[in-house]
Amino acid sequence: MTSTIGSTVLGYPRIGPNRELKHALESYWASRIGEQELRDVAGRLRADTLRSLKDAGLDSIPGNTFSFYDHVLDTAVTFGAVPRRYAELGLGPLDTYFAMARGVESLPPLEMTKWFDTNYHYLVPEIGPDTEFSLAERGVLDQVREAAALGVPVRPVLVGPVTFLLLSKPEPDAGPGFDPLSTVDSLVGAYAELLAELAREGVEWVQLDEPAFAADRTEAELAALREAYTSLGTLPERPKIFVPGYFGELAGALDILSEAPIEAVGVDFVAGEVSLDSLSVLPGLRDKTLVAGLVDGRNVWRTDLDRALTTAATLLGLAGEVAVSTSCSLLHVPYDVEAETDLDPEVASWLAFAKQKVSEVVVLGRALREGREAVSGELADARRVISARADAERVRDERVRRRLATLRPEDTRRDDYDVRKAAQQEALGLPPLPTTTIGSFPQTPDVRRTRAALRRGSLDHDTYTRRMRAEIERVVRLQEELGLDVLVHGEPERNDMVQYFAEHLTGFAGTEHGWVQSYGSRCVRPPILFGDVSRPEPITVEWATYAASLTDKPVKGMLTGPVTILAWSFVRDDQPLADTAKQVALAIRDEVTDLEAAGLGVIQVDEPALRELLPLRAHRHEQYLRWAVEAFRLATSGARASTQVHTHLCYSEFGDVMGAIDALDADVTSIEAARSRMEVLRDTSAAGFGRGVGPGVYDIHSPRVPEVEEIARLLRAALDSVPPSRLWVNPDCGLKTRNYAEVEPALRNLVEAAAQVRHTLR
Repeated sequence: MTSTIGSTVLGYPRIGPNRELKHALESYWASRIGEQELRDVAGRLRADTLRSLKDAGLDSIPGNTFSFYDHVLDTAVTFGAVPRRYAELGLGPLDTYFAMARGVESLPPLEMTKWFDTNYHYLVPEIGPDTEFSLAERGVLDQVREAAALGVPVRPVLVGPVTFLLLSKPEPDAGPGFDPLSTVDSLVGAYAELLAELAREGVEWVQLDEPAFAADRTEAELAALREAYTSLGTLPERPKIFVPGYFGELAGALDILSEAPIEAVGVDFVAGEVSLDSLSVLPGLRDKTLVAGLVDGRNVWRTDLDRALTTAATLLGLAGEVAVSTSCSLLHVPYDVEAETDLDPEVASWLAFAKQKVSEVVVLGRALREGREAVSGELADARRVISARADAERVRDERVRRRLATLRPEDTRRDDYDVRKAAQQEALGLPPLPTTTIGSFPQTPDVRRTRAALRRGSLDHDTYTRRMRAEIERVVRLQEELGLDVLVHGEPERNDMVQYFAEHLTGFAGTEHGWVQSYGSRCVRPPILFGDVSRPEPITVEWATYAASLTDKPVKGMLTGPVTILAWSFVRDDQPLADTAKQVALAIRDEVTDLEAAGLGVIQVDEPALRELLPLRAHRHEQYLRWAVEAFRLATSGARASTQVHTHLCYSEFGDVMGAIDALDADVTSIEAARSRMEVLRDTSAAGFGRGVGPGVYDIHSPRVPEVEEIARLLRAALDSVPPSRLWVNPDCGLKTRNYAEVEPALRNLVEAAAQVRHTLR
């Protein structure tokens, strides 16, 4: 490794180009392979990544970016923050780790939530006053040695100590008023122990990520950052310390880091609004390396290399040295666009996945060292692609733009809720505490094979339709037998809740190998939204109306909301997100209208990503929430008063956007609550939420099946915040990732618990 950072990336995908880690994890959990086989797969993936980054020509290569499940969980285990209830299970280290991530039959997992404003999920550490931090697990050192054996010196990457504590929550019995940040001195001591060990291994640089400071922080939190890096920076034995912040501007934290006794600071120039004036007044940068995040680590468009170089050139006089990097880890993008042989060549030419972004970083690094002439060919090629994309006719649809221009304020308003409630009660006649699910049912191997055969062209459409209808009938009959009040068709035809809609809308392109890790073994293929969006024909009506024809009970139409479609796609960057959201909303509005016309009296428009896109800085919240709420209401406000509109939210902490959730004006809002111990219901009560609420009472990510009494206890607790006339009963998310052997008893218990509580209300 060089004594300077030079060109680098902040992290790299870890699931494998063909999802090798996903398949190995699920085989291990199903006891089809043993621990050593799982570790062998992990070792091969790490080795392949290190070799590819070295061969690409990076000056500094990140290490310790691999994880079996989640890097925040890895940090907790490394420093001994394992809650006692998991440590006492008597499992081996790896299975204890997975128990924290997934739960076991007797114990639910740790809470899971979004990693800042991305679609990645992390496990929330639990810290208490008795948490004893130490270097409890030495995997970081093992990976350093593993890389050295391959001839690849690495820069180990860890979540920084202050961000780790800011992402943590107090353990259940921590006592009132306990703040995990109060343990920062102890945790910094454990980091110091690791840094000393790394120095003895010959590691020259270590990367400690502090993205929490791209959000608003208190003076006490900023003080903790200053104290942590003053302490670590003055250690007598340590590697050079590189602290990047990403996902936005660092504001006051950048002042602190520029003065701290560390060697390098990373700044996100893609997501952050960083002015040169704000950097020029930081004299501490003049003896540091400024690592400029110039290549977007979260989106897939090729970099405007001329613009990036101009930015880099303006930084040269402001820091002791300027290095170039991605804006954040490449964990958030797929591996290689060259693997997409079926992708439209014109669209493909506009894209850069992880492999291509590494090449862009290398080009920028060479240009800084050797001058633009050394990479003139690469710059000319990038210039041509940027121009071609801007001029492409397929990006604009004047019909869509004219429709947007004629929207009126009344297009985002429905009748008053009291009017709707009365009309819906008459139309649906539901009991107190009605039971339902959040859409998808388990996707059996037969269902997946049938969809794959249709894609390959080896199955005709009529046969495909018959098989999907048979699965829908099975799901409907199961729900009738279990006694659910509002049914779903189970969505066997859908690969993913966003990808499926993208495949039926204009302006989107799909990939075959563009997988991105969402959490653990859960991977998604975000579609690429490159142009104006419209809906050429109905998408879900055929399947939903078939399900409705099989039963006398209400059947929900299942749609994905405009904000979630944006959040879980790679979105065009050539117009404001608000404009793109309105285009998607109009397409969903057309689908709502057609479902209603086909006789569906309940329509769910999921917005699980509403909180996810919330800007990290509070001064931007109002603008975002205004257009996000407007987009949802544009999608749903064409529905009649008698049509019950549901929405669903999960995987985030919603307390700070409860007002916006209320403003969505959905008739029923279901929110993940099982992992957060029903905390979200207190938020709905505090916000004066006055419509139907469905707290998720079954955590589908845990392998355990909750008992009737456990669900009943949660429902009784929910009644403290939500009157029975407004409370719905449902799992916390869709059931797609489970199997029927787990789903059937869980739903049966859910229905029985609802009946039990309903009986006590009488």
